[in-house]
Parts: sequence; structure tokens; C-alpha cells
Amino acid sequence: MSSFITQLALVSETNQIGLSEVLKISAALQKQITRDFGPLWDVRATIDAFARLEDVPVGYWPIVIKDSIPYKGAAGIHLDRNGQPYALVRASDGTPLTCSHECLEMLADPFGNRFVTGDSPIQGQGRVQFLLEVCDPSEADRYGYPVNGMILSDFYTPQYFDPVANSSVRYSFTNSISRPREVLPGGYLSWRVPETGLWWQATYFGGGLVRCASRSFGYGFHAAPVRSLRQ
Repeated sequence: MSSFITQLALVSETNQIGLSEVLKISAALQKQITRDFGPLWDVRATIDAFARLEDVPVGYWPIVIKDSIPYKGAAGIHLDRNGQPYALVRASDGTPLTCSHECLEMLADPFGNRFVTGDSPIQGQGRVQFLLEVCDPSEADRYGYPVNGMILSDFYTPQYFDPVANSSVRYSFTNSISRPREVLPGGYLSWRVPETGLWWQATYFGGGLVRCASRSFGYGFHAAPVRSLRQ
């Protein structure tokens, strides 16, 4: 396991989530990181609760809970500014799960530039580069699991991008994902075609079918100055 320890901070800037609740969420996230996520992804991290964003020490990666966030339709998003990763979470009944989602994805890919090469889900598209977003394919609430009485996010394992399925392999922590590159209802998977630079997504947001569509976003996923598309 890596000797580097990442330090995260959890802060609420909304009256909907008080410091007592922030402490409970951070304790659940710490258990998830240490017990579940870290051993599978070779990550070591601590997460601490703070009363105010101004109290967060330099070098910590903040996760900030707010009444609203400036990204339409997103419950949370993780970005970086000047090499400093951070996440924004919209306060809701699912705040612990969203905090977990953003926390784990920041730890797996802090700067939005980590890819895994594999065969495209679309026949004839060849080899593509999958963006490493560990919670997206099984992000729906129904696939979360309890930690300290709170429902936190499921996440896929490094075997998620294996070339072939194996019944003895664990593809997500809860085993909700049963084969490589599977997208569950309410989830999605993003990838880039190197030859064209176009982004594609496989989504499962209704109708009972996975839909694949080309998306030319007009900016990079994370390195662009506007924003990261990652959620």
C-alpha cells in the first residue's frame, strides 16, 4: 500500500447540516476509506470535520456541503483549482452517499486525468480510454451500503476493466456489478476515443436500456479552465 497519506476535510456551509452531522458523516467516510476502499485501491487517507472552511489547514482537500451548487442537475462534483482537488455537495437526504461518492472519486483520480485503456462497449469502436470514475456505474442509492448507520456509495474495483468476466471476481464492493464495464440503472460510464478526441457515455437513466451516444463537450473533462464534467 502507498505510504502517501491524503488528508481531506469535510465542511458544511448550510444550516441543513450541522457540525454534529458533519462529524458523523466524516466518521463513516473514514471507516469506508480505511476498511473498504483503501485496501482495494492502494489508498491511504484521513478525513476530518471542520466547523468552517477557513479552519481547514493548507494542504487538505475540502469537501464542502452547500445549499446549492452551480452545476445544474448535479448532487455533487469534484474539481481542482491550482492543483488543489476539492468537491462540492448539495445538501439533501442523500448527503452522506453523495459525500462518499465525491470523496472516493477524488481519492482514485484527484485531477481527472487517470484513464484505463480497454475495449469499447460499442462494437467496432476498438480500444478506448475510460475515465476512472469509481462510483458512476453503480451510483444509484439502491446500490449503496450502510456504514455507521449511513448509506454510502458503492464503488467498482480495479478488476472492473478486466477484458473478460470471471464469476470469482469482485467487480464492485457490494457485488452489485457482476461483470466488467457493466452500467447499472441510474449509472453511467464515460470514455474517450483517442483517434477522434470525442467523448462517449453509456447511460442507464430510464427506459430499461443502456444508451450509448457520442458527446462532443467542447472542453476537457478536468484540465480545462471552465469546469470538470466529472460528477
